[in-house]
Amino acid sequence: MTASPEAFIAPPLTLYVHTPWCVRKCPYCDFNSHTAPQTIPEDDYLDALLADLDADLTTPETRPIEAIFIGGGTPSLMSPGFYERLFEALARRLDLSRLDEITLEANPGTVEEARFTGFRRAGINRLSLGVQSFDPDHLERLGRIHGGDDASRAVTAAQAAGFERINIDLMHGLPQQTPEQAVADLETALAFNTGHISWYQLTIEPNTVFHSQPPTLPDEDTLATIQEAGEACLQEHGLQRYEVSAWSRPGEECRHNLNYWRFGDYLAIGAGGHGKLTDPEADQITRYWKTRRPEDYLNRIGSRTAGRQELEPVDRPLEFLLNTLRLSAGVPTSSFPERTGLPLERIHDQLEQLRRRGLLVADEQRLAVTDQGQRFLNDVLEAFVP
Repeated sequence: MTASPEAFIAPPLTLYVHTPWCVRKCPYCDFNSHTAPQTIPEDDYLDALLADLDADLTTPETRPIEAIFIGGGTPSLMSPGFYERLFEALARRLDLSRLDEITLEANPGTVEEARFTGFRRAGINRLSLGVQSFDPDHLERLGRIHGGDDASRAVTAAQAAGFERINIDLMHGLPQQTPEQAVADLETALAFNTGHISWYQLTIEPNTVFHSQPPTLPDEDTLATIQEAGEACLQEHGLQRYEVSAWSRPGEECRHNLNYWRFGDYLAIGAGGHGKLTDPEADQITRYWKTRRPEDYLNRIGSRTAGRQELEPVDRPLEFLLNTLRLSAGVPTSSFPERTGLPLERIHDQLEQLRRRGLLVADEQRLAVTDQGQRFLNDVLEAFVP
């Protein structure tokens, strides 16, 4: 298979904003989150975010921002007024003419309808609710600060506040969870008819409490049964998998996450935020990350960027496919040269081998894993390790 190289172009651009505070860090969490002080320094953090962005924009960025995603931590700990001021300041610095989605992650234990109404008024139009489970025993084992009833009330309150785009975030493979309990969580979530569910397996990550004190998780056979039963349940309710752990109705996909998985670019501000920028003229793709600890980020003098990594051409194919092959529909074949600056012939032999094994669709139109390839995604990606 051959394809004509396309011009290396700058991809769509989104913005990621990280808020690092939580009421309490969960034992499974390996994100950059820290226990919140009694009073969160909102004004100081807003000043730091804007100084951070201003430092990044020393080279003018002409691309419009197409989506904003506010993650954490627990972004819903911040007040609606904080976001109003943030968005006003962003509009003075960035081209928001094509901005059509602003997502806020929210913890069901930190919100009520009035707060949701304030978030909606500030301009946020999509919520991602970290429910994880509706089962009180499982929530307790996960160290969550909310109960099952709190989760249900949060979804109802968000809908009452006018949010039409809501993601319910659920985990499966929880300590001592049965297939019936996992499906019951899904059915409870689906009854709200929100149009988007993130459903992913609990994994034990380094530097977490669960890593040092491992809980008893379901065995492999039970996990496989949970996966099969859950996928059938989601499909029966009209949701389609568009990414390994994301299910939605058509048109309800998360805009920022889609750009991420398509190897798009994203600015990042906030303690511990990670960004990616492409400069086709310089033949550069740069990943960068910000100072992690909130105190250091707040008190930083000068750049808050803690590190940078240039993606060398030899590493770009794996980086591109590591993201794009998570998408069920894959990506247009033309996006490989457009997003990496490399001709498709660079990976011709690997693509052909995987196609013959039935793990990959690779033709003039599309690059995507097959159903079999999705089950053995790590094996597919190993073929591109330099």
